[in-house]
Amino acid sequence: MLVAPDQPTCRLVTLGCKVNQYETQLVKEALVSGGYREADDGESADICVVNTCTVTSTGDSKGRQLIRQLARRNPGTRTIVMGCYATRDPATVARLPGVFEVVRDKRELPDVLGRLGIVELPRGITHFDGRQRAYVKVQDGCILRCSYCIIPQVRPGLQSRSPEDIEEEVKRLLGAGFREIVLTGIHVGHFGVDTTRGRSGRPRFRLQHLFQRLDQIPGRWRMRLSSIEAREINDEFIKIAADCEHLCPQFHPALQSGSDAVLQRMRRRYTTEQFLDTIHAMREQLDQPSFTTDVIVGFPGETDAEFEQTVSMCRQVGFSKIHIFPFSPRAGTPAAELPDQVPATVRKDRVHRLDSVQQQLASQYYSGLIGDKLEVLVERSAKDRPGHVRGTDRRYVPVTLPGDQDEIGQLVEVRAVSQDETGVEGTR
Repeated sequence: MLVAPDQPTCRLVTLGCKVNQYETQLVKEALVSGGYREADDGESADICVVNTCTVTSTGDSKGRQLIRQLARRNPGTRTIVMGCYATRDPATVARLPGVFEVVRDKRELPDVLGRLGIVELPRGITHFDGRQRAYVKVQDGCILRCSYCIIPQVRPGLQSRSPEDIEEEVKRLLGAGFREIVLTGIHVGHFGVDTTRGRSGRPRFRLQHLFQRLDQIPGRWRMRLSSIEAREINDEFIKIAADCEHLCPQFHPALQSGSDAVLQRMRRRYTTEQFLDTIHAMREQLDQPSFTTDVIVGFPGETDAEFEQTVSMCRQVGFSKIHIFPFSPRAGTPAAELPDQVPATVRKDRVHRLDSVQQQLASQYYSGLIGDKLEVLVERSAKDRPGHVRGTDRRYVPVTLPGDQDEIGQLVEVRAVSQDETGVEGTR
């Protein structure tokens, strides 16, 4: 590709969640359409964009460190900082080296980019660089008040995208060759709550209606949901999910704790009994669904008995994957001020113990797939296994199979022949 000698360069870096990754891609496409190109390795960039995370204080620290590194490695660069940390503490961010714009509110982005000569921010993305599955942001914001979470303070309110815009974007990405689309957001289960409350005669159009609509797009492809609250999975949701050809039977209801007392201190909106009832209802109507989840261990006041309740709950559900987080006090949240903070050594021990359980549960789930046909999205070569590739099936199970790099990004069928706690071995 010929490059104009005076073409401005950019470098973009993302910390945090799928929504951040999507928003960085959107900004990247805006810059490229406005005449910028991504800087090559070792080349200094005229503009750097950092999309930050503030879920934990460690995220804040990583953001500051990254901004300083970019200033050193890109002499004279101008850095735009966006994302949740920029929203939460713009004054600190503005004092970091090289920073010339702090985007405190995403609605400021068109003005910020306009000062770089970018006429218009795209309404959606056309590609997802560096990935074999594409994320599509369907909504923004959270209105809950979980006691440990800072995100509602930096992404307040709800903003759902129009189904028309989402459908157009999905079609563009499928046309670009992507075979898996992940519907994501800050609180995906609240999609449509802000736009179709049923007060003005408009019919309710919620998340299940969105994936039902997208399911009508023809072709060999699949869609996946990111995290969703168990309380938002009702009978209609389950029925529509069971009827959707393209929807993957893998769901991520965040448990956080298996103790009702801890859930109350977390200000979660369900009991363990309600959570289990939802899981059982989904298992009755869906084809071998897998359930992944998030769990926080060592929440303030968590006793040994309450932790054991979490272990028991995880065994009852039979999660195929548990993302385990030791509680980290987040300044500005009620949980940071709660008494009876659990010592770090205890939190670390509970992480290890629950991780051992989750490996057992994963192995048990994978063993139930032996002999089944699996549809696998090939994602990368298996460097330790010449002549093999790795990917994930519809239930988000890691699969190793014979193949070569020409199949990366494609959907292929294999039969599961063996497994361990790390995944499944497939054969053609």
